[in-house]
Amino acid sequence: MSKIAIFRELWLFMRMRKKFWMLPLILLIILLGLLLLFAQTSPLAPFIYTII
Repeated sequence: MSKIAIFRELWLFMRMRKKFWMLPLILLIILLGLLLLFAQTSPLAPFIYTII
């Protein structure tokens, strides 16, 4: 199963079950994960960790 298929399944689940309130939560989790990933590879890591 590809990564895109997982997002497609998630979207179909939310659309069929009318669970659109989950979308902001999922986006927030993804953005937080990207911020942490960026913090590991950046020289700004000490400053980002103080924000979180």
